[in-house]
Amino acid sequence: MKRLAASLIAVSCLAFAGNAGATPSTTFWTPATSDIQPYGVLHIGIDNYFTVGRKADRGSLPTDVGLTIGVLPYEKLQLEVGVDLMEPSTDPLFFNAKLGTPENSLFEGSPAINIGVCTVGTDKKDAANDGDGRTDYNIVDFIVGKTLPANLGRVHAGVYYGNPSTLVDINGDKENTGYMVGYDKGFMPVTDAKGEYSKWVVAADYISGKNYVGGGGIGIARFFTRDISILTGPVWFNEPALAGPNANAKWVWSTQLDINY
Repeated sequence: MKRLAASLIAVSCLAFAGNAGATPSTTFWTPATSDIQPYGVLHIGIDNYFTVGRKADRGSLPTDVGLTIGVLPYEKLQLEVGVDLMEPSTDPLFFNAKLGTPENSLFEGSPAINIGVCTVGTDKKDAANDGDGRTDYNIVDFIVGKTLPANLGRVHAGVYYGNPSTLVDINGDKENTGYMVGYDKGFMPVTDAKGEYSKWVVAADYISGKNYVGGGGIGIARFFTRDISILTGPVWFNEPALAGPNANAKWVWSTQLDINY
């Protein structure tokens, strides 16, 4: 999204829980999830963000096409790496990675623990030097996740730190730290040859900060198979004036296609 506000809003931490997400594995708008791509499984994500009921003088956010793959063959320590292509955009490439341990891997009842980095862009020049915004947001996050008892879903919480030279507020002052929370719950379980999964999942999350990433979303996903799903719902911004081509739009609608291969 370039004015880079837009490219961060769409790339910085979007997509969906449970092995979904064009960026690092995410809940909906943020990386507040304990999910990590399994070893050798390639994830393809296509995320769109567009306004509803607004005049055509404001463009939609760029489309995010992402690839993420698990690269560690261990059960108790997992790592995924990924790349996102934001188009249309002047500097379209962003990179991400996430390292973590699943629930119960450290000891019986232990939470999932992850550390990740996302929105690592390739443009490190200030707008005054190259006529555009820089994209090296370099957001590092630390997430803890836990499944709730009585089939009440999962909760995730964590903190983040971004590049203080790039992750700023509307006045250009650094706004590069904050917290994030996420929740997801599956419904209508079905069984295939690999076991049980949910046909429907509700996901909601929020990230603090009056910066390019601050905001939240709530959506519902339909899993056609365990490896193919569509997620849709609204995303809102803490600081609408930073919403790139949709400046002053308080929210956009997102539709996200996720495929594991």
